[in-house]
Amino acid sequence: MSIEKIETVYDENQIQVLEGLEAVRKRPGMYIGSTSAAGLHHLVYEIVDNSIDEALAGYCTVINVDINPDNSVTVKDNGRGIPVGIHPQQGIPTVEVVLTILHAGGKFGGGGYKVSGGLHGVGSSVVNALSERLEVEVANGEHIYHQSYERGKPVTSLQIIGDTDKTGTKITFKPDPDIFEVLEFDYDTLLKRLREQTFLNKGVKIIFRDLRNPETPEVVLHAEGGIKEFVSFINKTKDPLHDEIVYFEAKRDDMEVEVAMQYTTAYSELVLSFANNIHTMDGGTHETGFKAGLTRVINDYARKYNFLKEKDPNLSGEDTREGLTAVISVKVMDAQFEGQTKTKLGNSEARTLVETAVNDKLSAFLEENPKVAKIIIDKILMASRAREAAKKAREATRKGSSANNSALLGKLARCTDENTDYAELYIVEGDSAGGSAKQGRNRRFQAILPLWGKMLNVEKSRIDKVYGNEKLLPIIQALGAGIGDELDITKLKYGKVIIMADADVDGSHIRTLLLTFFFRYMRPLVEGGHIYIAQPPLFKVFKGKNKNYEERFAYTDDERDRLIAEMGQGAKVQRYKGLGEMDAEELWETTMNPETRTMLRVKLEDAQQADETFTILMGEKVEPRREFIEKYAKYVSNLDI
Repeated sequence: MSIEKIETVYDENQIQVLEGLEAVRKRPGMYIGSTSAAGLHHLVYEIVDNSIDEALAGYCTVINVDINPDNSVTVKDNGRGIPVGIHPQQGIPTVEVVLTILHAGGKFGGGGYKVSGGLHGVGSSVVNALSERLEVEVANGEHIYHQSYERGKPVTSLQIIGDTDKTGTKITFKPDPDIFEVLEFDYDTLLKRLREQTFLNKGVKIIFRDLRNPETPEVVLHAEGGIKEFVSFINKTKDPLHDEIVYFEAKRDDMEVEVAMQYTTAYSELVLSFANNIHTMDGGTHETGFKAGLTRVINDYARKYNFLKEKDPNLSGEDTREGLTAVISVKVMDAQFEGQTKTKLGNSEARTLVETAVNDKLSAFLEENPKVAKIIIDKILMASRAREAAKKAREATRKGSSANNSALLGKLARCTDENTDYAELYIVEGDSAGGSAKQGRNRRFQAILPLWGKMLNVEKSRIDKVYGNEKLLPIIQALGAGIGDELDITKLKYGKVIIMADADVDGSHIRTLLLTFFFRYMRPLVEGGHIYIAQPPLFKVFKGKNKNYEERFAYTDDERDRLIAEMGQGAKVQRYKGLGEMDAEELWETTMNPETRTMLRVKLEDAQQADETFTILMGEKVEPRREFIEKYAKYVSNLDI
């Protein structure tokens, strides 16, 4: 490869220094992660987090959050109010310093806060920089102060607009359309985050209103039980094994931890960890300490009371967490997060505190509650036996045949460039569609695995049943990466795993079953963006004959109607009820050709919400599933009755 020299001047005049909030507007993703919907909602989190920090400091009890009709957001609290006096170093009102200067705030050792969340102390100024306009009102017990900003710059001076004996801060901001790809706030997304904050900060009340829709009721979020109520809320769609939620807390120096946990009849685990109210999705030292302590306590108790015999091996960590819902919340004065997005805690002392707390407090709970302890241990022993059965089934599978000659893989049409990032495995519903896909594919990088019938619902099954299922085993063998705790994503044979099913009720069910399997047993594939859903067309619109023949494909009803109008009189429509109705060429052009196809990438942005949804849709309880269907039925399209 040759490198072409760029003919331009490179001297001191080409070195750009971004001053003030210019850097934020130039590279917003560095500060809020993205300019998509996730980044948009992050603006609200930052302002609310500041109010939560006031609550942690002991000064704020009520936070009001409103989505306004113009899609701006107002956050109001009854904390101390941002200081309004002239800043000694900057020579301008302190509230203006907080809103216009990066890394200015009360969270850098000045004694303003003991612990805080926020985004490295840049939250308010970043929100200001990325807002088309921002209004701030501060009540300091004597006066109400007001100031306006546009795109991070003050357009009015700080002015007294009234008198008051109250304190607090009120910020209204409207995101800048020049920055964000999405400008409409999602009610459910904000409600979930705000509810989470009340669970993590017991006693704090958040009043949430969506003023865009007069029919949406005001929601008052308040959890005196804190994270115990959080666990109860998560488990509302599950069957708990014991009524009492195990709860304990511990403190040391400038650090404290709370743990709430409850076992259910489910086969999956859900452990949520938080540090200074920030959801640490990638875990960290506090989560590691919890898991290590739990495994040790369970094994010690099982041996002490002869649930495990002398020759029995220890129970694995995965066994001790089967069916467990747990919330771990630590508050650390000097939290060390790995990465800008703060998804992993790095403080080593957090592991020591959490592990010690679990050792002491959980051990005491089990000793004081022998009936509950027996229920938990019996559940874990069953998980261990199932895992041992799965191990034997896995070994039998390996001995019986390799992935290359397995009878179960007899229908797999492999591709030439297997074991590459660009290789694709299509999991296709039905032999008929599988035949068209095999004929129409690009054999170099596209492999086809036809499935027939509906596979096992893994939400209701342990891992040993998965290894014994003739519908799922071909998928496991074809992918080559293993499942569960043995999954090694480096051994994945295909960079894309594409689910291709009919656009009807049965096809939707098969997609849901497969997604449940991937989420529960191959989650790294979902997290890594390897799972896709093919989007075959619903209609073919065609006209004419022979040389005058013209055909186009539509993926929605609106697109079908538009094509009919464009093609004019004589246009006919064919409705595809299944993939098998398309010939190989049609399937390639519409659904498999990388140049023309449309696919949906499956993302995992929130493990708790995904866990709850799969439990509702695929679990044992009927009532939550009925409520879910009633709530979302109005959004369903293309449902064949």
